[in-house]
Amino acid sequence: MLPIADRFDSAYDGCDVLYGRGRTADLGDYLADRGVDGALVVCGPNVGTNDALMEPIRAGLGDRHARTFDGTTPEKRAETAFDLLEAAATADADALVAVGGGSSLDVARQASVIAADGRDLAALESEARGGSIDSPIADPAFPVVAIPTTFAGADLSAGGSLEVLSADASPTGQPLTVSGSAMPVADLLDPDLFETTPRSVLAGSAMNGFDKGIETVYARDASPVSDATAVHGIRLLSGSLPVVAGDRAGDAAAAMDRAVAGTLLVQIDRKISVVHAFGHGFARRYDVQQGAIHAVVVPHVLAYLFEEVDAGRRALAAGLGIDAEGRDDDAVAEAVVDAVASVRDALPVPNRLRDVDVVREDDLPAIAEFIAEDPPMERAPAGIDASPERIEGVLRGAW
Repeated sequence: MLPIADRFDSAYDGCDVLYGRGRTADLGDYLADRGVDGALVVCGPNVGTNDALMEPIRAGLGDRHARTFDGTTPEKRAETAFDLLEAAATADADALVAVGGGSSLDVARQASVIAADGRDLAALESEARGGSIDSPIADPAFPVVAIPTTFAGADLSAGGSLEVLSADASPTGQPLTVSGSAMPVADLLDPDLFETTPRSVLAGSAMNGFDKGIETVYARDASPVSDATAVHGIRLLSGSLPVVAGDRAGDAAAAMDRAVAGTLLVQIDRKISVVHAFGHGFARRYDVQQGAIHAVVVPHVLAYLFEEVDAGRRALAAGLGIDAEGRDDDAVAEAVVDAVASVRDALPVPNRLRDVDVVREDDLPAIAEFIAEDPPMERAPAGIDASPERIEGVLRGAW
């Protein structure tokens, strides 16, 4: 078992990182030190009714808890951000505390930018009907504290997007979104809170976060620095995710500590690449959970990359605990694919595209086209065949 610190403070890209069991109790003091009088808690309805999760947050905020807005949804609609801003104004809040998974964190970050942008919802919709939307460039109007409770790895980020027009309403036939840049001022990672999240939700997010580490290692612009955090994050996650989100036996508390720390590490200098492009390709066609698509495709994506380029296979082997000494490159690649599939298969997630209810085999050629043109493919390892035809072959292997 890999030891990690029980508690630590760090910083990344202007964001304070606060890790440790019980760190939620520090929330009110942290905000007080930064002159915050009232914070709007932002979450989804399921999180909002989870008292085991919300009570420590309310207690940590104390009299700085202005109100809770529990209206975020996985659809991440722009309307939700404007509803959030109305709630913040009513509560006289001067900070946002986003709790839960990527949806709540993204909505809070984007709301903080939209609040300073000047365009209302009608203006964004009007712009979208022209086929595109300019990104907000204003500084965030609110400081945002991220308190993640899943393994999606969406907390240590300035990104996120909100849907303004659905695919059906869009002139392009694809959803039109708006997104600005708003790094949280703090990322509070408390394993106690993760333990209040249902295991099914943790499993749905697990491969999304795990794949961030895998992608960083094989990305075209990987570096020794990004490799170091990604490989150690993979090392922590590969041993812990099957215990805390799957069916493997083990010390659940210690595994949760390592899983939360691993989720943090794979976000540092992360390089979103091919697996995320595959996920985005499906998201442009269906309302589907990214973690489910990532779970299905990652072994197939790795096999595809290893057939054509090195793709950091020995670094990945180190992270996955594979002894590569004396083994040829093909054997190392096969062991990496098997190890990643083993982590996936220990979780209650799909392992074939045909098992994802909304996915239709007839759509695979169009999805392959989406994937080939998705921006994260620009980070694919140099030298691979990234044509739609080759990608469709990978999808059919995953079918």
